[in-house]
Amino acid sequence: MRSYNDKIKFEIKEKWREQKRMVKNLEKKNNVGIIIAALLLATLMASMDNTILATAMGTIVGELGGFDKLMWVTSAYMIAEMAGMPIFGKLSDMYGRKRFFIFGIIVFMIGSALCGTANSIVQLSIYRAIQGIGGGALVPIAFTIMFDVVAPEKRGKIGGLFGAAYGISSIFGPLIGAYIADYIHWSWVFYINLPIGVIAFFLIAFFYKESVEHSKEKIDYLGAFTLVASILCLMFAIELGGKKYAWDSAMILGLFLAFVVFIVGFIFIERRAEEPIITFGMFKNRLYSTSNVMAIFSGAAFITASVYIPIYIQGVLGGSATNSGLVLLPMMLGSVITAAGGGFLLSKFNYRAIMISTLILLVLGIALLTTLTPDSSRFMVTIFMFLVGLGIGSSFSVLSNAAIHGFTARQRGSASSTLSFTRELGMTLGITVFGIIQSHVFSNKLASMFSSSGATPIGVNLSDPSTILTPDTREKIPTEVLDKITEGLSSSLVHTFVWAIIPSVIALLAAFVMSKEKFDPASELGEYTASH
Repeated sequence: MRSYNDKIKFEIKEKWREQKRMVKNLEKKNNVGIIIAALLLATLMASMDNTILATAMGTIVGELGGFDKLMWVTSAYMIAEMAGMPIFGKLSDMYGRKRFFIFGIIVFMIGSALCGTANSIVQLSIYRAIQGIGGGALVPIAFTIMFDVVAPEKRGKIGGLFGAAYGISSIFGPLIGAYIADYIHWSWVFYINLPIGVIAFFLIAFFYKESVEHSKEKIDYLGAFTLVASILCLMFAIELGGKKYAWDSAMILGLFLAFVVFIVGFIFIERRAEEPIITFGMFKNRLYSTSNVMAIFSGAAFITASVYIPIYIQGVLGGSATNSGLVLLPMMLGSVITAAGGGFLLSKFNYRAIMISTLILLVLGIALLTTLTPDSSRFMVTIFMFLVGLGIGSSFSVLSNAAIHGFTARQRGSASSTLSFTRELGMTLGITVFGIIQSHVFSNKLASMFSSSGATPIGVNLSDPSTILTPDTREKIPTEVLDKITEGLSSSLVHTFVWAIIPSVIALLAAFVMSKEKFDPASELGEYTASH
């Protein structure tokens, strides 16, 4: 009996070794290393685009003017990217990944080239929308291609690299943007994408041989239209509300009403479409649905910390805006660590265990931010930022794998793009909702502080904390007045962080509800070798 069992074990080991040798040969034959390099380049290019632009915007507005339209430079990109993500993800399932990924690279490069030639903020915003269309194809399809071409046992590690790419872009993007704006010309913030895009284009075009068969189905045009229309209405309402129009104005209420009508229409259409843009049946899979819930709420909490910690450091502690690219360095380093580490741990622990352990750190980090005062040390802020970064990093790598887990190659594009869409949606709503809270609390605090004297400090907009972010402005404000302003700003930011605990806790609760599937490379080896 023992010798028979030993024989069986030997045969299993030999079969496993044979499969691994086959996988190695397939990877070499399919140029997997070159393809991954191209995908990482494209991902870095798209993810760094907003961060590299952030520190150059002051220079751009100084040359082009149009400060009142500044928000559209970022919003135009986000609207186009979000609208395109689920559509391109679905099309890549139906017609193949390669053609739409290459389409994304080309459109992104065209948009980048046009952005560098812009003569006004309006032109720049239009060209940024073109960039966003390309980004909507690049970001979700890149991860799906990675999942298709990489051997199962390496997917966790490579997925970690993709997650780390987002953190790296957040670290180096602002530094590169500031340097280009100061020492070269702001147009090169966009032109720098061209050589990166060209390299990625040629590597994918010549070395990526798509092997998965795709069946050409009927395109859901009506679903695509209602989805894009709903996103446009929502984003316009969010961007214009409280700025150009009051929140209770007919324009904003009409946009929100139109959003509801289009999104209800979209859901109705998708439930009856032969090949829906977003397959709602996927959400019956508990692992997939909880992954999307975590993406929305963790994204909302993370973006709140990313936006308001620099304001605290500059507006309350009096830090210089010139090193704004370094302000979030501890947070981004933390996110890189857990993004890469989470990917490496995928084959050892289930998705649930990894997400619970890291999201606890996110909740802890956000909770600690609520203890900040005008007297807090920069060291303590750095520790809190690092914890927030550790808490969010794994969502970039682990959730991306969890969302695709169990789906066939024909569904991966749609699954991956929907996750990217929900994460972007969470961040967008987070910026808006918590921005309203912070602005409201800040203006009320200052109004009550200065109501007794009846004097508002000259040159200070009570609803806009940016008026005290620069050292030059702070020097012109009397010390006793500045102390009141910083106290009000600190209080408003802490109040905002208190509210941000809610989405971080919801994300953690979703992790506890998550099913206990574990990434199992051995179970997917057969499908991988068969499809290659």
